[in-house]
Amino acid sequence: MKKALLLVLSLVLLIGGPIVSAATLLSVQDAMTKANGTDVSVGGYIVGVPVSTSTVQQSGFTSDFALALADDPNETQKADMIFVKLDSQYRSEFGLMSNPSNMGDYIQVNGTRDDYFAHEGIEFVTSITRSAAGEPSPDPGTGSGYYADAEGLTGAALKQALHNIIDDHTEISYANAWDALRNTDEDPANRNNVILLYTGKSISKFENGGLVDQWNREHVWPQSKGDFGTTMGTGTDLHALRPTDVTVNSSRQNLDFDNGGRIHPEAPDTFYDSDSWEPRDEVKGDIARMVFYMAVRYEGDAGEVDLEVLDSVNVAGPYLGKLSTLKQWHEQDPVDAFERNRNETIFSDYQGNRNPFIDNPEYVEAIW
Repeated sequence: MKKALLLVLSLVLLIGGPIVSAATLLSVQDAMTKANGTDVSVGGYIVGVPVSTSTVQQSGFTSDFALALADDPNETQKADMIFVKLDSQYRSEFGLMSNPSNMGDYIQVNGTRDDYFAHEGIEFVTSITRSAAGEPSPDPGTGSGYYADAEGLTGAALKQALHNIIDDHTEISYANAWDALRNTDEDPANRNNVILLYTGKSISKFENGGLVDQWNREHVWPQSKGDFGTTMGTGTDLHALRPTDVTVNSSRQNLDFDNGGRIHPEAPDTFYDSDSWEPRDEVKGDIARMVFYMAVRYEGDAGEVDLEVLDSVNVAGPYLGKLSTLKQWHEQDPVDAFERNRNETIFSDYQGNRNPFIDNPEYVEAIW
């Protein structure tokens, strides 16, 4: 099954287009990061009726024309809801004015991301279904099927099982990584921009290259720590490539990750010294999970380098630290919607594999 999927992925990439997985069920938070015009399949709990740009009715319903969905059946904050416009064929069954008992039900909606009442929404709905158990159906990527071989394992056995799961994937060229990063790191508030890893700045997708104030492709696991360069696979894995400011990237060089140092003049809340780099708090966990991914994905088989995380810094060879600090960052900065969306995009549009530590953060402690 895995080989068949990878064959399909490879064929689609060869004929010149990314893979769009309409079947992947998104959470409400993930769906809200998708660009308008994107076909989506979204699962969420019915939590009210949007009736204006500022009002979501959660009782005393006066309309069957729309629904508000959330990942939490008790959600009250509009910012954590997505609005679904109900066309006439869905109102009698799902509208809350006619069916107030639907409040709190879990449904799956297929449609097109499009703002509604000046808020993240779904229009042009093609289907609405209920989960028989009233709970989310397994996600093709994160559900039990993908990680089934890792269930119940810990330590080295879990690390090996996860390696086997994510090992085989479609590899892209270093040149094609430019376009991929324009997609994976797109600013959800401005589709023309990408968000830079270390500075947090949003700049044009096409301001890339090697000049000052442009962005380039940062290897979060430095190329020199394993001497893999830009080899397809290790050197082009999108799970550990991020857009970064050219001069900030140059300052980072091949430094390990740890706390402390002097503040960087161009990257807010970023510190560095002769042997370590401490990024801003908002991406500390992202970086830790990328490092953990690389240490699991690249284990020395099939002629690839064996990457390992150490609890020290400035060690020659295919090693990166500092493990205890990275674990702390992983806990300090939990997975967010941007990171989940990035993982999903890499899985469905490019490589066909996932970062297990985004899907299952508890794996970090179970292994290290």
